[in-house]
Formats: sequence, C-alpha cells, structure tokens
Amino acid sequence: MFDIGFWELILIAVVGLVVLGPERLPVAIRNVSRWVGTARRMAGSVRDELEQELKIQELQDNLKKAEQMGMQNLSPDLQQSVDELKKAAEDVQRPYAPKSESEPAADAANASSPTKDKTE
Repeated sequence: MFDIGFWELILIAVVGLVVLGPERLPVAIRNVSRWVGTARRMAGSVRDELEQELKIQELQDNLKKAEQMGMQNLSPDLQQSVDELKKAAEDVQRPYAPKSESEPAADAANASSPTKDKTE
C-alpha cells in the first residue's frame, strides 16, 4: 500500500524524535500501533462478513436452482448446497426441539452426581 523504504522510516523516526522528544515518542508509537491494529481488525471483520454474505447468497441461488429442477437429478454442487442448508436448519431448530421423556431423567441424574462427589 505505502511504498516506504528503510531510509524513509529512519527519517520519520528522527523527525518524530526531534518533534516529540524521547519521553513522548514511545507513547506516540504505541498509540499509532493501536490505531493501526484496530483498523486492521475492523477491515478483517468487514471482509469476513462480506465473505459470509456472499456464501449465503451463493447457497440461496443454488437452492433456487434446485427448486426449479424439482430437487431431483441435481448436480453434485447443488446437492452439496442443499445438504448444507438442511444441516444448518437442523442446527438452528435443535435448541428449540421439545425434550423427550428420557432426557429430563438423565439431566436429573447428572445434576445429582456432582453433589455426591463434593461430599466424598
């Protein structure tokens, strides 16, 4: 991005030392490095969100193609996208699924066993 060579960095350091002095120069360098780090993290976050949105859009396009083809005789790419969407839907619905009769009993047994370990 910036075409700064070694001698330009030395010149910037000398000017910073003269202008800020030896006491404030380390503090200024830390502040600038924090700003640069924050900017990089924000840029990375935006890039990750854009990639995720593009992937979601691609999956939606593939699903529309699959629906148009009647969900039969799909290409491997379309079938993979449909499978990913089905898995994501199952993962979203899993926390809201009603618990069966055996699960509360197992939870009660697990809850009582740690108290036994504490008393022993």
